Parts: sequence; C-alpha cells; structure tokens
Amino acid sequence: MIYPKKIDRFVISIMNDHYLKKLDRVTAILTQLQSKPTVRAQDLAAKFDVSIRTIYRDVKTLENAGIPIIGEAGNGYSLMDGYKLPPVMFTKQEVLSFITAEKLMQKFSHESLGSHYQTAMEKVRSVLRHSDKNLIRDIEKQIDVYNHHPRSEDTVKNVIPTILESIADKTQLIIEYKTVDSRVTNRTIEAVGVFFEFNFWYIMAFCTLRKDFRQFRVDRILQILKTQNPFSQEYGQINDYRRYSNGEKTRVRLLVEKKIMGHIVNSKRYYGIIEEKETEHGIEMTFETEWIEEGFPRWLITFADYATVLEPESLKIKVRDIAQDISKKWK
Repeated sequence: MIYPKKIDRFVISIMNDHYLKKLDRVTAILTQLQSKPTVRAQDLAAKFDVSIRTIYRDVKTLENAGIPIIGEAGNGYSLMDGYKLPPVMFTKQEVLSFITAEKLMQKFSHESLGSHYQTAMEKVRSVLRHSDKNLIRDIEKQIDVYNHHPRSEDTVKNVIPTILESIADKTQLIIEYKTVDSRVTNRTIEAVGVFFEFNFWYIMAFCTLRKDFRQFRVDRILQILKTQNPFSQEYGQINDYRRYSNGEKTRVRLLVEKKIMGHIVNSKRYYGIIEEKETEHGIEMTFETEWIEEGFPRWLITFADYATVLEPESLKIKVRDIAQDISKKWK
C-alpha cells in the first residue's frame, strides 16, 4: 500500500538534504575565493567530490547572488580586486581547533612568530559570535601543552618573518652567523625554507660563499639584512633539499631490535635513514651520514645494547672507544 503523505515527506527530506549540501558547498567555495588569489574548477570538484559541471552551477549561484567573480580561461576563478565580504562565521568545531592551535603556538612557535600569531588570533576572536567567545573563555583553561625544552633566545627580532619575506620576494639575505665552534662568519644566502627539528628552528639555504646548500640554526644568527639582490636560481620545495649533502657521506648499516624502534623513530631521520627492512633477527637500517666521526656514534651509543653494527667496521671501533672512555670515567 502506498502512503502519499509519507512519500511526500521523504521527497521533501531528500530535497532539503540536497539544498543543504549545496548551501554548505557554495559557502565553502566562497571561503576558498576569499582565501586564495585564484581557484580552479577542477580543484574545487576534487575537493568536494562533485563534477566540474556542478562547480560551474555553484559559481553561477554565487554570481546570481551578487558576488563579483572573475573567471579566466585556463587560470580559474577569483574575486574582483577590492571587493570586501562580511566576516565568515566559524563552526563550534573550528572555534575549538583555534584554541588548541593557539596553545601549540604559545609553546612551540618561534618567538618572532608568536606576537604576529597573537594579533591574528585577536582578529579572529573579534568576529566570533558572543556564544563562541564564551566557549573559548570556558575551554581554553582546560587545555595545556607541555614542552620541557625552553625556547632559545634570539639576538635578532622578527628573524623568521624576515626570512619568509626574502623567500616570498626571492631576494638574498646577508647574515652574521656564529658557528658551532663559536666562530663568527658573514654569509650571503638564498633561503629555500625554514623548518623546526629537535627543538630548534633552521634555515635551509643556498650559500653563495660555499656554492652549496647549508642549514643555519636561527638562534645562531647575530644579524640579518634583507637585500634587493634577486636569487641566482629557481628553487623547489624545502623537502627537496633536506637530504642534500653538505659533505662526504658514509654508508652505515645497523641491525636493531624491534622493541627499541619506537624510541628512535624521530631521531633516525635526522641521522640520514634511507632504508629499513624487517628481518627475522630485527630491523635492518641503512643510513647515509656525514657525522660518522662524532654525531652518529654518540647517538648510536644511546641504544647500542640493542643494536649491532653491520658496517662499517670503523664505527664499531669508534663506539667501543667511546664506551671505554665512559667506563674509565665512571669506574
């Protein structure tokens, strides 16, 4: 038996669901247009898992609503320059994510970025609804992030924003830099990117003096000057250079017990891991490292009772000598 009223309610429910999904998608497309210079239809279709024709219709919906969208063949869509939209409203889940992100920034961000992030968050808070502001007030004291490493103090203020500006403008930097042995050198560099590792911020850059790629620890920069000199070459993404050799590398193979792997999962990448495979006797790890004389053997000794050196023989001798020196000192 057919129940017309139930069928009508079912059809209305489907239609409502369809229009709600479209409303969410159109709103999200508008957010994309606000946050990016250009947005391609195929990228939007992939993001929202719909056809390109659906995106064309959604853009037409925005245009019919009076949003001045410029479409350029082969480039994508953009908002007319100078057009202002009212503040975007955030969901409760997005507001809660802001609180967590703010806590992380307070503990782990570089000090030259912290103040800029704080002012950005103040602007975000200013457009929140009153109920969301109350939500932040009630929840932010219930979230804590513990970092037992204190931040290093920088000699130069706004050092990372200066570096990022030079990357965006593709112009060289002149830095006064204190090396690990406390020598002070002047370098002209072309910064590829910045990264955070083992509680320090680093620049990955092409050094015009060495004609090679180098890593510079940000807290060792004594002075920094942004120039108008353009880069001498084009660069890719930072991870294209993270494993770039700063010198001759030595191949190392270790056989490590599985139970210790969780304790070295982060540091192994720093020491040049290139391959690992599981065997019946443990995990065989292959490295290419520049620090075969000091850094690598001293790292290895922290878990040497769970590892066997397969090659090179010189590494066994170095670890044994360090262990003997420690034994004599603590005898």
